[in-house]
Amino acid sequence: MSAKLIHGYEVVIGFETHTQLATKSKIFSRASTAFGAEPNTQACAVDLALPGTLPVMNREAVACAIKLGLALGSHIAPRSIFARKNYFYPDLPKGYQISQFEIPVVQGGEVSFYLGDEPKTVRLVRAHLEEDAGKSLHEEFHGMSGIDLNRAGTPLLEIVTEPDMRSSEEAVAYARELHKIVTWIGICDGNMQEGSFRCDANVSVRKPGQPLGTRREIKNLNSFKFMQQAIDYEIRWQIEEIEDGRAIEQATVLFNPDTGETRAMRTKEDAADYRYFPDPDLPPLVIAPEWVEATRAQMPELPRAMAARFVQDYGLPEYDATTLTQSKAMATYFEAAAQASGQAKLASNWIMGETSRRLNAGESGIEQAPVAAAQLAELLKRIADGTISNNAARQVFDALWTGEATDVDAVIEAKGLKQMNDSGALEKIVDEVIAANPDNVAQYKAGKDKAFNALVGQVMKASKGKANPQQATDLLRARLSA
Repeated sequence: MSAKLIHGYEVVIGFETHTQLATKSKIFSRASTAFGAEPNTQACAVDLALPGTLPVMNREAVACAIKLGLALGSHIAPRSIFARKNYFYPDLPKGYQISQFEIPVVQGGEVSFYLGDEPKTVRLVRAHLEEDAGKSLHEEFHGMSGIDLNRAGTPLLEIVTEPDMRSSEEAVAYARELHKIVTWIGICDGNMQEGSFRCDANVSVRKPGQPLGTRREIKNLNSFKFMQQAIDYEIRWQIEEIEDGRAIEQATVLFNPDTGETRAMRTKEDAADYRYFPDPDLPPLVIAPEWVEATRAQMPELPRAMAARFVQDYGLPEYDATTLTQSKAMATYFEAAAQASGQAKLASNWIMGETSRRLNAGESGIEQAPVAAAQLAELLKRIADGTISNNAARQVFDALWTGEATDVDAVIEAKGLKQMNDSGALEKIVDEVIAANPDNVAQYKAGKDKAFNALVGQVMKASKGKANPQQATDLLRARLSA
């Protein structure tokens, strides 16, 4: 499918994502990575490169890189090297950042996802290990700036794509999929508000068939909503500049959510500006094949593989399977409910419907659901065996959700929600409804389906909602056809 054009221009987007690794200590020191500590209480002498200190590689950070490479089908370099990236900001205490340049640890790979019903694949250039810088604080000091070096030395994997995306929607879908993968395999907590998953979008526009345009990099996008707004604004701004006869200059820009606009922060640096050279204090990083294979054996089932299994084993539609594997917690919840109840499609419907609706209203994840998977399974069994109707099931679910009760059968009994399974009693109600509604009976026999639905409604009303709707429908149709 050809790329969507905006005012005759093709959009080209590439991503650089800084993924903070879920290690307890920093990448080259033993200092803590815990979030929320008092400023400058978690920066040690190694993080500051004080004289006499030497960096030592954190093995767990390397393990995270191996997991990512395996998850994305990348080549994991048996030998990679660290370099010093030189630049001078107040929050960079060393005057350089230890990163990887010529030989990164993870090379190539891809991220595949759906944009609506259309499959998409974004190719990766690389993912390299590096340390984070500190943080400049400008708001708290009444016109002055402060520096917090707690983040300095925090381990990152910077994941770099080819410029394969052609719209803000596609870019956000890619970012969501990558976020899902890194949290799924447990290498990142994915907390965007705390800066654990930060995206930089390189955006340019061009006329179809022309060379790539000059890109501008939107830094530190830490919300999927703001990500799309920022990219859309930048696209419009670049097109307007070009249409007005002005050239786009390569730059780093920031997005202001309050104004919905991007603004230039500084001229964008190229690799030569950073004067990379191999770090003399760190030997090459050597990863033995046995380590890679041992990690592969311990990898969890990945989302796309799990979705395919849900289709195969549980007979779910692809849409259901894809939705249920948006997070490992939701997939685990579904599988527990499906296996315990034997009602996979019913479990899918309730998780994607009533459960998700309530979670979204409370801005919570499935981990916070007050109804456990085992409780949902018991409810599904009672729906499947005809004990309760769907309407009654919602009442039971509400009692479980609000903490009014914990036992499904006890709620059904206490609220008198059992469906009427006495066929004789139901036949009597049906006969009474037919006798009391001659006009609807006549309209039904004249071919008006709405009249039949009205009769079913009268049966349900007369039974106080306890009649099995399907049983009532079948019995009513049989009586009217006799």
